[in-house]
Amino acid sequence: MKTLSLTLDAQLKPQFLRIARAIRSAIHTGQLKAKEPLPSARQLAGQLQVNRHTIMAAYQELVAQGWLESVERKGYRVVDHFPIESSRHAQAPVAVSQAKFQWQLAPQPAIAKAGKAAHEYRYNFAGGHPDIAAFPFHEFKPFMSDCLSRPDSKTLSYGNNSGNPKFIEQIMTYLRRVRSITNKDIISVNGSQEALYIISRVLLQPGAKVAVESLGYRPAWNAFETAGAELVAIKQHAGGIDMDHLTELISSRSISLIYLTPLHQYPTTVTLPVHERNRIYRLAAAHNVAIVEDDYDHEFHYSSQPLAPLAADDPLGLVIYLSTFSKIMFPGCRIGFIAVDASLAPALINYRSVMNHKPNVLMQEAIGRWMQEGAFERHLRRTTKLYQQRRDHLVSELQQYQQGGLDIDFNIPAGGMAIWLDVKRDASELEQYSQSQDVYLLAEAHFHLKPENNRNRYVRLGFAGMKPAQITEGLARVFSFFNR
Repeated sequence: MKTLSLTLDAQLKPQFLRIARAIRSAIHTGQLKAKEPLPSARQLAGQLQVNRHTIMAAYQELVAQGWLESVERKGYRVVDHFPIESSRHAQAPVAVSQAKFQWQLAPQPAIAKAGKAAHEYRYNFAGGHPDIAAFPFHEFKPFMSDCLSRPDSKTLSYGNNSGNPKFIEQIMTYLRRVRSITNKDIISVNGSQEALYIISRVLLQPGAKVAVESLGYRPAWNAFETAGAELVAIKQHAGGIDMDHLTELISSRSISLIYLTPLHQYPTTVTLPVHERNRIYRLAAAHNVAIVEDDYDHEFHYSSQPLAPLAADDPLGLVIYLSTFSKIMFPGCRIGFIAVDASLAPALINYRSVMNHKPNVLMQEAIGRWMQEGAFERHLRRTTKLYQQRRDHLVSELQQYQQGGLDIDFNIPAGGMAIWLDVKRDASELEQYSQSQDVYLLAEAHFHLKPENNRNRYVRLGFAGMKPAQITEGLARVFSFFNR
């Protein structure tokens, strides 16, 4: 970029020195960096409304002072090493007499400290990470190119904040045919996290109580807490939710909302049985409590056809259903959707219009065309088969370690993208050791709403994002912990 904004001292004359000093000041303050190009004389002259020769005179003055250099056929640029008498100013900020502005921040959610990202580890056992390399970019490209070649200009403007019509049409068809969900309005969102935030702001008043799984998805909890809600933990057992405890909570604690991941529960991978889903629905209906159903990886089910979502049998319209393309495609696509009763849809759309008119229209349109053509379903079949093979490989590897005498335990999940592994000892120490071996995994402690419930025995092993050889190598590094 060669555009440059300058602050000129109107009192300084002649004009070329005024411009030269402004450029030198830009270098002093770090606005211009070493080796950065200057605008052409013609461009800067037009910007400052002066004669081009005046700019040339200013540039030549700075060349003489040692601040600029002329590069043949490229124009002028800042020198690599600044003049000695001014280097101190160029390398350090100018001293100020006042302390910096003190920001008064609203209460912040408990976000984990930034560190090395999961994908930066050589072996990444992150539980919900898809294999981005397996996404057929070459197949998706024509649909995106078609959107650019033949754009629907009406959808590229403001308005229609529920989402792209083609995308919504295809989502409604897909939900009806594959997930048995009908009679819901569709709202496109920038991933499920935005959906959770919007729902929290529309439905929750400060002090409202939200019942969540005791072991669960912390980003969802953060969204509820930023709305001022109080989280209430639902006890869990090996088979899923403790229904008696949930009944007690709803009967006695004035619960406003229930947040669930009933298929491949996050993080334990347990699938909630049909009879318990029915019981939860009847309980919510009796006490006028809404349910948020987060179905984050529905497609990846291996042993049988996955259970239909709660939203598939929702005569009262109390279930808000969320899903995302982050697992199907890649996290950076930032496209998801809310399926909700028509009575609530306008309020959600109105709120999202305040924060963000709508997600990327071209991406929505391309996904809609991708789904309509059938390439979407072909991709799902390939990916489901691939992830099942990786699940089976991880299971086989873990069983071999068991046969070799390693005391670990796990259930084979019917679907999903991870295994909840009981290592029967200090899981947090195993996490730290694994990361020192360039292996990313998370211990049980990260998923507890109440830290006092942490038994410190489990780790979550994602298998979708790595090839079998990587899984084998990564496990060898993890389990070398037990041979120290």
